[in-house]
Amino acid sequence: MTTTKTITKINVIDRDGSERRVDWEPEQSLMETLRDNDFPILASCGGTASCATCHVFLTQEVMAHLEPRSEDELELLEDAECYDESRSRLSCQVRHDVKLDDLQVVIAPEED
Repeated sequence: MTTTKTITKINVIDRDGSERRVDWEPEQSLMETLRDNDFPILASCGGTASCATCHVFLTQEVMAHLEPRSEDELELLEDAECYDESRSRLSCQVRHDVKLDDLQVVIAPEED
């Protein structure tokens, strides 16, 4: 995926169903953007794909555009209560791409 200096906009649906449109800066992961915009993304591991506290849902169209999930990411997601094979990703593993402008992100429910 090509990263450029173009800021993209994303639409984020929070756990309470509210929606907000925010900027996604180049060189940021999706997790960093969510965290920097005060969404309830814990990101305990700091973006190393070792905790799953940045779990989000993306559309199938976006999923098809992204690199496949790594074994580590998939293992963490499969252990999540609300894992959805067709749309679950760790937001720390999604890199900025201008092709993702207008991306819709749904923050996954908090684990019990």
